[in-house]
Amino acid sequence: MSDLDVVDLSRLQFALTALYHFLFVPLTLGLSVILAIMESVYVMTGRRIWRDMTMFWGILFGINFAMGVATGITMEFQFGTNWSYFSHYVGDVFGAPLAIEGLMAFFLEATFIGLFFFGWDRLSKPGHLAVTWCVAIGSNFSALWILIANAWMQHPVGSRFNPDTMRMEVTDFFAVIFNPVAQSKFVHTVSAGYVTGSMFVLAVSAWYLLHGRHIELARRSMTVAASFGLASALSVVVLGDESGYTTTQNQKTKLAAMEGLWHSEPAPAGLTIFGLPSQQSRETRYAIHIPWVLGLIATRSINTVVPGIFDLVGEAKQRIHRGIEVYAAVQRLRADPKDGAARRIVEEGQGDLGYAMLLRRYVADPTKATEQQIEQAAWDTVPNVPVLFWSFRIMVGLGFYFIALFAVMFFVAARRELDRRRWLLWVAFFSLPLPWIAAEVGWIVAEYGRQPWIIEGILPTFLAASPIPASSVWLSLIGFVVFYTALLVVDLFLMVKYIRIGPTETWEVPDLAARQAPPGGILVDRVSLHPSPTLTE
Repeated sequence: MSDLDVVDLSRLQFALTALYHFLFVPLTLGLSVILAIMESVYVMTGRRIWRDMTMFWGILFGINFAMGVATGITMEFQFGTNWSYFSHYVGDVFGAPLAIEGLMAFFLEATFIGLFFFGWDRLSKPGHLAVTWCVAIGSNFSALWILIANAWMQHPVGSRFNPDTMRMEVTDFFAVIFNPVAQSKFVHTVSAGYVTGSMFVLAVSAWYLLHGRHIELARRSMTVAASFGLASALSVVVLGDESGYTTTQNQKTKLAAMEGLWHSEPAPAGLTIFGLPSQQSRETRYAIHIPWVLGLIATRSINTVVPGIFDLVGEAKQRIHRGIEVYAAVQRLRADPKDGAARRIVEEGQGDLGYAMLLRRYVADPTKATEQQIEQAAWDTVPNVPVLFWSFRIMVGLGFYFIALFAVMFFVAARRELDRRRWLLWVAFFSLPLPWIAAEVGWIVAEYGRQPWIIEGILPTFLAASPIPASSVWLSLIGFVVFYTALLVVDLFLMVKYIRIGPTETWEVPDLAARQAPPGGILVDRVSLHPSPTLTE
């Protein structure tokens, strides 16, 4: 039990640090592209207000970027400190995307972000615009390689188990890169980041309009945020459908848990919009279904059955039995590397080896497991159904809410009626935390739904942890919570401080060089201290 305590504590520590880190990541992704859009308008039109908008939102982006870096570095160290066997067993595969992320994406982003802040008066307009787009591209590239690594944990393609080294090795790096799970996960996650950035700009701009401050800047910012946010929210839903389809292909138990689907239904299965799933009684009470929808979304057909949890547990039992044979063959190979029959068994059945390893929770030697222990291990493949069921519905519900809100804000902004809809501005302002809630529960669905696997079908989570005392994990866990909470407080303080200060609106300051008296005329101002859109544009 002490080993299990270490595993649970290590999981808790990584989960907390990941969730803390992902408070900053989506805003960085969203703001980076919004900055590039705003500066593009500045370069094309020459209107000073768009430069001031880029600089103002850039300050908030910089604060958030720094916090994201500080919270992200510690996560990679945990692979060596808390998950040493994971690093040993799959490091050859998992480490490659992380290394490329640091060399290609992070250094690109970190280098150009300095030029973004200090190059305004040193670079030409097109040159600085190129820098801003490089920051945005670097942010997205960083997400790409991280998600490629994560997708391999969900769907381990392009690799094989080497019985001679007892490790996973890369066999096709291009298969790892172009993993279909990585493609759907990347576009879905990045689009969610765009929604977060858009909602942030929308909410802050709404606050300015409600308080009668920086009116013209807030109006333009809201127009950009509403249009970009609407496109992004639509992309999240469409690409979320693709992500659900890949889950059906590769993680059927996760999908069944998300739907509270205990028993297979005749095709096409109905979508459960409400229900009370119970892990103890293994049923979903008071379920309300929409006919056909789940079958159409999950299988894109009307005649393919979506398997229920009981059937999937039965399949897991069969794979455990086959895995026991492979495990026995591995032990024979360790004793005699020249045993050709054992090697063939391992090569042909290594996909089931991980299922035999599930028995290590109950027995030291899986070949000596009883049927009762095999039954327990098979049910261990079912994640926490109520948690996944409700997390998924919160995420989807918020996704449709974002579409509605951005669509209404875009319509009102296009009609130039923002000032007349104060109730709508309050709705936008109080919607500020919702994208983060959607993002966090989305990661709970993705990562918690993968349990009991740290590598789907390959390595159980409880075998991947480091053999360290529980007290050491407790100490580092408490330290991380205190340190990360302090960082979050600092981040919120700085963000609120600079939002209250507001932008430096150089476009609103009268330009003395622009003041001149026409021949025989009276001195007039070309720029008003409180200009209307007509005067500024």
